[in-house]
Amino acid sequence: MSSKRVVVAMSGGVDSSTALAILKEQGFDCIGVSMQLWDYSKREDDKGATAGSCCSLDDIYDARSVADKLGIPFYVVNVEEVFSKEVVDYFVQSYLSGATPNPCIKCNQVLKFEVLLKKAIGLEADYLATGHYARIEPAPFGYKLLKGKDTGKDQSYFLFTMTQEQLSKVLFPVGNLTKPQVRAYAKTIGLRTSEKKESQEICFVEEPSYTDFLSSRVSSQDGDIVDIYGKILGKHKGLFNYTIGQRKGLNLSGGPFYVLDLDMERNRLLVGPLERLYSGGLTANEVNWINPEAKEKAASGILTATVKIRYRHEGALAEIKITNEGSIKLEFKERQKAVTPGQAVVFYDGDEVLGGGWIEEALK
Repeated sequence: MSSKRVVVAMSGGVDSSTALAILKEQGFDCIGVSMQLWDYSKREDDKGATAGSCCSLDDIYDARSVADKLGIPFYVVNVEEVFSKEVVDYFVQSYLSGATPNPCIKCNQVLKFEVLLKKAIGLEADYLATGHYARIEPAPFGYKLLKGKDTGKDQSYFLFTMTQEQLSKVLFPVGNLTKPQVRAYAKTIGLRTSEKKESQEICFVEEPSYTDFLSSRVSSQDGDIVDIYGKILGKHKGLFNYTIGQRKGLNLSGGPFYVLDLDMERNRLLVGPLERLYSGGLTANEVNWINPEAKEKAASGILTATVKIRYRHEGALAEIKITNEGSIKLEFKERQKAVTPGQAVVFYDGDEVLGGGWIEEALK
């Protein structure tokens, strides 16, 4: 039995609720904390703030109910200002610059493992725990970050920004469990979140789609849709409405056409056939290395790893070379479809996350 103190980040879902219950059963001195991220008070539809989102007021209520049932103290931390600046503004500016952002990674990086971890230390906690499906294990160089046991729910892709110091102070109690096991455990001990549906949408997007969210905050500018030869095929409705690989919503005759590139300088949408979507490699910046041995290999130009270029990507073998501090060039063994600037590329050796970065450019 442990007497160490742990702050548990509670989103109001079954995963973080079960993480809390597991740690309490193991004897940890637990404190539940939810983050108030976004002001839902202006929402006018009759579905309420929980429709498709996470971290809403109803989610905080569910988190508090779980904490009360388990008899642990519970607090709500208002981080709306940081969230708006570091996640929402990043989301908007990425689209305006022609990139496709991943706000969940930014939220993990800044809100959970910087802001909340700092608050946990302020509460004299030994650890911060979350409900992520990932694992942390000791290694000769410190700690390894590994995929969760449930391959269908693994969330290690979203955690590539973690540092060795953070890994030493973080716990993932459900990382060795499958989702059905988590729900069964929660149901056995009577947690109200045991059958709660998972959030699927971006938590701060209350409009029908992210494009509506962007349109309510920035003005769109129509422009030309052109093919690979520069021929004008039609008009687009603002470049932030499109992403690399998109086929639907182009309203073009002939084809089929796919979005190949967003020319921000000339406000043009480049489209073409499917085969033009494939790339031989990519460059990435803001690279974070979790495994220093892998970084040394990449610096020597001899690192081969499996890489994921989006969350549901099955992974592909690639050679990775560091080009300068914080940047890499990567060449795929087999060409990959829809390499998208702004998305994360994460490097794996089996289940281990070696590191990752943000895609800067696809190499055709």
